[in-house]
Amino acid sequence: MQTDDRLIYLLFTAGQKLRNYLNSSLSAEGAKVTVAQSGILFLLKQQNGRSMTELSRLIELDNSTITGLIDRLERAGFVSRNSDPVDRRLSNVYITPRGLDEVNKAKVVIRKVNEEIKEGFTAEQVDAFKSVLQSFSPKFNSKLPSR
Repeated sequence: MQTDDRLIYLLFTAGQKLRNYLNSSLSAEGAKVTVAQSGILFLLKQQNGRSMTELSRLIELDNSTITGLIDRLERAGFVSRNSDPVDRRLSNVYITPRGLDEVNKAKVVIRKVNEEIKEGFTAEQVDAFKSVLQSFSPKFNSKLPSR
């Protein structure tokens, strides 16, 4: 039996399938956010008033992508933006009560899908998979190409 060693392709397609499945699952359960938007809401629930730059860094998306996500969340009434009191050129993002309701709805769906991912695997296999995934940050953060 021949194995498929195209790890980048396999990771990319698995990530795309998971993102599509999560977005469909969120929508089916009545959530109004995408998985990317819910990530921002989770971070704001954890610590409200984060800067756009901090959100960009934590989610590892460029500033223009974060700006678009925040714009949509703001139009939906899930977040608000206020100028930083120290530096008015910066804006901080705050989760609204409506955003808290939405993130709690998304959390239920995401937990369910997380359990689906683990189905059919032993605890040891899940631990090995988590170990591989967790190795990516230290392995590749220090090797970012210079621009």
